[in-house]
Amino acid sequence: MRAAITAVLGIFALNGVVFGSWAPRVPALAAQIGAQEGSLGLSLLGASIGMIASALLTGALCARFGARVMVVISAIGGCAVLPVLGMTRTPLQLGLVLFMLGVTVGSLDVAMNIAAVTAIRQSGRAMMPVFHAAFSIGGLVGSLGAAGAASLGLNPLRHLAIAAVFGAVMAVVFARRIPVEDLTARTTDPGPKKSVVTRPVLWLLGFIALCSSVAEGASVDWSAFFGVHQRGIGEAAAALIYAGFSVCMAIARLLGERVENRWGSQRMLIGGSTIGALGLLVAVLVPVPAFTYIGFALAGLGLAYGFPIALEMAGAAGRRADGGGGERELGFVTTIAYSGFLLGPPMIGGIAHVTSLPVALGVAALIAWAMAPLTLLASRARRRERQTHQQAVESVTS
Repeated sequence: MRAAITAVLGIFALNGVVFGSWAPRVPALAAQIGAQEGSLGLSLLGASIGMIASALLTGALCARFGARVMVVISAIGGCAVLPVLGMTRTPLQLGLVLFMLGVTVGSLDVAMNIAAVTAIRQSGRAMMPVFHAAFSIGGLVGSLGAAGAASLGLNPLRHLAIAAVFGAVMAVVFARRIPVEDLTARTTDPGPKKSVVTRPVLWLLGFIALCSSVAEGASVDWSAFFGVHQRGIGEAAAALIYAGFSVCMAIARLLGERVENRWGSQRMLIGGSTIGALGLLVAVLVPVPAFTYIGFALAGLGLAYGFPIALEMAGAAGRRADGGGGERELGFVTTIAYSGFLLGPPMIGGIAHVTSLPVALGVAALIAWAMAPLTLLASRARRRERQTHQQAVESVTS
């Protein structure tokens, strides 16, 4: 079991390396293609569209073939696409390449989270935040590499090619040990079957993950750009804003198993949303470079639990009587969450174009706080669903 957990941790880290490598180079890519806030936001839209396009389908494919197959295909594909970003010369080209990267990263994200749910069930540990901590650590490694590449004057093509080779090696090392569910051991649940689309709890969990993805995406996509253009920070130093965000998110997630065992998922989500919103507000309201780092660091702490806990709860909502299941539920919630990555970049870019980037990030802070009331609604919906399901099982049994 330890080897399986290590493999899942490694794949999460790989996904973080991919994100952390290209996101801090957004200022360099923007200069390379001659884009401003509005056109850059539209280019970033490509990644979100690709992620949404692949999320729901990947859940169904994992249910049929297992998560390991999809992890291998998507991880290698993402590493192959990454260096192509450095070859783009127009906003349209950047958007198309980001679409391809989004397809591979989105597929990997769903597959690795399904593998994580399997590992959690087999080990009996509440490790979803810890797995996502590996993503944050990978993001830190990628962002530090980006900062180093920028300080050395490496162009995005050369830097991202190096990152792709590193990621491909990680994929080969870890993928074969990814845990998979026994697809031949499924039993029939006597309870009623519902489409994922008709279950309110999944919509609410999806909206929680969506709010988290908008706020996190705003931090990932715009933190370095904000530091350069709003606070006068150099590109290499601005890349460290995202590094600080990733460090704090990783720390919070590494402590996630203890926090969840002590406080429960509901308190984690409510408290985290409040801290995340406060951090973004500090970054945009205090016009001092030091508080830019502090604000995004607080945002990393607060936003650490939104996405992983929502996915953990989605997997639990789809668990069958035989102990398996949850692939389609997790894919559905992930698809809604990725709508945040779809809406976030053009929304933040559009608001920044009409008003200013600080105002746009202030809107992201309000969206982060919205996770708190949504968590309360999701908890109530889950309790009602369990009661209805139990009554149906008792009726069939009797």
